[in-house]
Amino acid sequence: MTAALMRKAKMGLMPHPNELDRKRIERGLSARNRYLYVSPNVTPVRGGYLVESPCCSRNIDTDGALIDVALILYDAVSGIWKLFRKNHARGSWEFYSLYHRLPSAIDELNSDPERLFWQ
Repeated sequence: MTAALMRKAKMGLMPHPNELDRKRIERGLSARNRYLYVSPNVTPVRGGYLVESPCCSRNIDTDGALIDVALILYDAVSGIWKLFRKNHARGSWEFYSLYHRLPSAIDELNSDPERLFWQ
């Protein structure tokens, strides 16, 4: 009975977003390969974090306004991080990949070899 109660209590916790991981993502983005001269914002959202940045290329927003770059969500059941990219033409989020560790997701976002995030 005690194990069942502990399992229920554990499942009810929302580990993300939290300020510690928000700051980890913010600091980690300083190692990105593209648009080093802008400061991205990391905003807490339900279950994870939204990464936004000014649009310096003017490809998405001709005025250089803040655009969505990535959505990083934590699946508490599986313990997996999910990385999404914004399809600006459709205005929707598209699944990109899964990661066992948050730093791995940040590294992929930083390298962006296909230029899917930092446009």
